[in-house]
Amino acid sequence: MLQGSLPALVTPFTNGALDLDTLKKLVEWHIAEGSNGLVPVGTTGESPTLTHAEHETVVAEVVKAAAGRIPVVAGAGSNNTVESIRLAKHAESVGADAVLVVTPYYNKPTQAGLIAHFTAIHDACGLPIIIYNIPGRSVVDMTPETMAELAKLPRIIGVKDATGDLARVCDQRMLCGPDFIQLSGEDATAHGFNAQGGVGCISVTANVAPKLLSQMQAHCLAGDYAAALAIQDKLMPLHKAIFTEPGLVGVKYAMSQLGLCSAEVRLPLIPLTEDTKALVNAGLRHAGLLA
Repeated sequence: MLQGSLPALVTPFTNGALDLDTLKKLVEWHIAEGSNGLVPVGTTGESPTLTHAEHETVVAEVVKAAAGRIPVVAGAGSNNTVESIRLAKHAESVGADAVLVVTPYYNKPTQAGLIAHFTAIHDACGLPIIIYNIPGRSVVDMTPETMAELAKLPRIIGVKDATGDLARVCDQRMLCGPDFIQLSGEDATAHGFNAQGGVGCISVTANVAPKLLSQMQAHCLAGDYAAALAIQDKLMPLHKAIFTEPGLVGVKYAMSQLGLCSAEVRLPLIPLTEDTKALVNAGLRHAGLLA
């Protein structure tokens, strides 16, 4: 079962190219720090600006480096169903444990179109599928009722919910069943999400604070929400700072401050402003990650 803290893994670059040596080191570090899984080539992994070859290379390298020690949920989302099928089948071929498939952005499909899209991917690939519902980016919202229809398919096993609506967790549990895996896609509300019935978070901040977020998720799974809240309070300024500008830019800068990887991102994203850098540094200090 997928649960706990699953970093939405960044894709490190050096001089515009994939930095695979650093990527492998990050996988080892996350395993040592207690992360419960890895999610490469999602939005935080800069999937929109990776070539198809780069996308496939990152998935293959992360699977190889993880070597079965923790699950790898490979990003396989696209607004082109055929392309999403191809990415999902590649992830299956290199040994990923599951795929994360976002609701198709820009096209604005109907709910029936969403069912057709996810069903086609399900039928073409043997891996478990996590639906990624993020209407703020995709401009389409999968309703709980639509999700319940998809949950009837044997390999559609859960959702990464980035709606920010904590009532959704209850609605989805009632309609999809208690075994349907619900993972938060929003660090700032992950504690409350779990209290409503979630079992973990696909986290941006976990790229820089994996141990703390793994501990927070473990407390939630054990029912100790007071201990989890103490960690959430410690991390809240960092969550907010990272998302002041696009989250992957903020978290890559934070990682660079700890010597984990370069802060380099690809256009159209650009480096943080000095004001936001100061906020991130303050958040790192508040979390006890930076002196």
